[in-house]
Amino acid sequence: MLLVGPSGAGKSTFAARHFSVTEVVSSDAARAMLTDDAGDQDASAEAFQVVALIVNGRLKRRLTTVVDATNLHAASRRQYTRLAARYGVPAVVIAFDLPLSAYHERNARREGRKVDEIVVEDHAARMPQALAELEGEGYVAVHIVGEDAADEAIVERR
Repeated sequence: MLLVGPSGAGKSTFAARHFSVTEVVSSDAARAMLTDDAGDQDASAEAFQVVALIVNGRLKRRLTTVVDATNLHAASRRQYTRLAARYGVPAVVIAFDLPLSAYHERNARREGRKVDEIVVEDHAARMPQALAELEGEGYVAVHIVGEDAADEAIVERR
């Protein structure tokens, strides 16, 4: 499962609410493990190598795997969908499509690390393109979550 959305969308909160700690593979957590700072963007390349390694290992074992990252670039999403296909695991997307003000508000409420406003705005500007691309990327399901729905969503496992 890929979570897609700008910083401040509520992806990590959603993941923590609906999935176990071992099911969630987070780029922020990988950066934190590498540098003691989840926001250290200089460690992103290495962090995403760690994320890919863990995702591969979990999918190989056909375990529920939730990729908690912005996933705003088609090339990044493709990497994960190829891994899922390799192991016969269906790929699902949950995209967080909120107003820009909601991303900013949620980012401001974050405990600890806050993302620069300009980064949030850049991510939000990329979101429409990401949403447009999702339908043609071969997911079993694409769920678009609005501002209120993220808090009320129910995840059903099959």
